[in-house]
Amino acid sequence: MKRREFIKNTGMISSGILLSNYLTACAAASSSNDISKNFGLQLYTLRDVMPNDPKDTLKQVASFGYKQIESYEHSSMGMFWGMKNTEFKKLMDDLGMKIVSSHCNINQDFERKAAEAAEIGMRYLLCAYLGPQKTIDDFKKFAETFNQRGEICKKNGIKFGYHNHDYGFVQLEGQYPQDVLMQNTDKALVDFEMDIYWVVTAGQDPIAWIDKYPGRFKLCHIKDRKKNVPLSDRDASVILGTGSIDFKKILKEADAKGMEYYIVEQEAYENTTPLDAAKADADYLKNFRLS
Repeated sequence: MKRREFIKNTGMISSGILLSNYLTACAAASSSNDISKNFGLQLYTLRDVMPNDPKDTLKQVASFGYKQIESYEHSSMGMFWGMKNTEFKKLMDDLGMKIVSSHCNINQDFERKAAEAAEIGMRYLLCAYLGPQKTIDDFKKFAETFNQRGEICKKNGIKFGYHNHDYGFVQLEGQYPQDVLMQNTDKALVDFEMDIYWVVTAGQDPIAWIDKYPGRFKLCHIKDRKKNVPLSDRDASVILGTGSIDFKKILKEADAKGMEYYIVEQEAYENTTPLDAAKADADYLKNFRLS
């Protein structure tokens, strides 16, 4: 083979290898964002059964197809359900799941919680609720607190975030509290978890908020809402896919604007049990496609 032909052919082979590696990497990146293969469960969904037998409950959760867990801080069992953080991680590893985040009391022992979360590879600690406030300045003060908690998380190599309810999307003194929290927090320190249900319940468009703050909503709660009920009905959570929220449209935009974690939560049950609801929600997401 002539040298020129050899260089040409080996160049084509190298290009082919590089192209193959590139396509493989793209496929891996794409699959990592495939909601149907990598969705989580907020354990508050199972608040009525988790305290009775956390380990058995989590085994059932894994059997439903959940790959990620978002915990919450139980009043007596904590974020790790009576286990040490490392014991909880081992249980997650054995079940093929990962604890990525937890809601917690951010005003008590937060530095310890951040260190324990970081030790087992968690990504986020989250403030779950603030409640309606009397003035917009109250939310500005909360933003300052969020920045401080974000600094603590950053030192430990994790992130801090805030989970919204509907009150953040109701104007107070001519401003939306959610705007105030997002505009007065350092984007390098504070991310946000969009509870889609509560945005819709407040009469707002989740896509509009995702577009307004691209890259700030890193986690979301996927929770459906009953059809044909007034927004004043706040307790209207139903099995995914049976309600009124267009998740395909919303999550497609979320995926394009930096959303990373898709977490199921259900707060109300009709003619079913919490575990059966969690299974039905998982079955819906296992067949979920963005396009």
